[in-house]
Amino acid sequence: MDTRSPGFPRELLAQAWTSRLEYFRGYTMAHPRLIAVRDALLAAIQDREPNSLIVVLGPSGVGKTTLCKKIEQLLVSEMLADPHSDPGRLPVVSVECIAPESGTFSWRDQFYRMLRQMEEPLMAYKLDPGTPVQIGQRALKLMPNAKGAGLEYRHALEQALRFRRPSAVLLDEAQHLASVGSGRRLSDQLDVIKSIANCTRTAHVLLGTYSLLAFRNLSAQLSRRSVDIHFPRYRSDDPEDLKTFRTVLHSFELHLPLSEPPDLVSEWEYLYERSIGCVGVLKEWLLRALTTALRKDANVLTLRDLESHALNVAQCDKMLAEALEGETRLLESSGERARLRTRLGLTVPAARHDDASVHHGVCEAEVPLPRRQRRNPGLRRPMRDAIACPLGTYGTSPAI
Repeated sequence: MDTRSPGFPRELLAQAWTSRLEYFRGYTMAHPRLIAVRDALLAAIQDREPNSLIVVLGPSGVGKTTLCKKIEQLLVSEMLADPHSDPGRLPVVSVECIAPESGTFSWRDQFYRMLRQMEEPLMAYKLDPGTPVQIGQRALKLMPNAKGAGLEYRHALEQALRFRRPSAVLLDEAQHLASVGSGRRLSDQLDVIKSIANCTRTAHVLLGTYSLLAFRNLSAQLSRRSVDIHFPRYRSDDPEDLKTFRTVLHSFELHLPLSEPPDLVSEWEYLYERSIGCVGVLKEWLLRALTTALRKDANVLTLRDLESHALNVAQCDKMLAEALEGETRLLESSGERARLRTRLGLTVPAARHDDASVHHGVCEAEVPLPRRQRRNPGLRRPMRDAIACPLGTYGTSPAI
């Protein structure tokens, strides 16, 4: 019997396995990465202009949805703690962006979901296309213009945001905004959010994967008003990250509602390998394994349980490839800075050994490559002319 004191209430062991499973599903580990990003996001919401665009990006499964829920709780608690707060004001509006079925993101559906989340009282009087309407003894099917209905939803949303004055609008899974149809520009998607943020003076937070990097620097105006917050995974090349990852494992093993806590720390390499350092992936993995153990009425979580629910190598390799690509694109290399300073007419600084690109194995030149010089018309390209040789002696060395 393990003598370590568990972190969960002991009375859970006498309850049904579904109750024990719900306890672990609701448990959140306040690890350093989550705390740092949470504080940075909260400061950006409170300190920047109210119509700012805040982009939180990181690898899939790093914990962005958990971060979104934590920010919701903090904003709600902050407003409830103020006795002079307006009772008609909403603390926050949080909606997940739904992946489109047709391949093109639907703003009309997004506006509708946001209004429903805000409990707009007049939603029952807004007709969807194809809604049957009873006129006399006949039921007619009205087919209003979908674009017109979308504009009506947008106007209603803008009015609701103006009067309910939330601290922020949180859009989780915002990478789905990048789904655009043919003929549409990617910048149009972000222009919609920018316009709503301007009209309502409400900060909009986009949380998503590294696919959101496509929205970076689409225009000078968007770059000026937006702020990026990176939610990174724990890296194996950083000793402090590995130490923290093992601490996270220790916390999880103490909160698994089993009579014998498993020894996850001793298997940290395997757990890191199949989670690539993402706490969200790790938590979902442990939840699947725990479900199997509780269904069998087991007292401990075994390595076989973990192996049977681990992501396969191909899945982990795909996630790692996307994470590495995103991390590389976020780096501000010395070469990019040199090009910027050259275009500004400033001197290029000397190379530094502590440059971020050098740490990640990327070594770029400090100065831009020289441009190709154009030749005047009629001027030959420099080249070596062929020399006429006697027949049979071409290519042979002269005798000595």
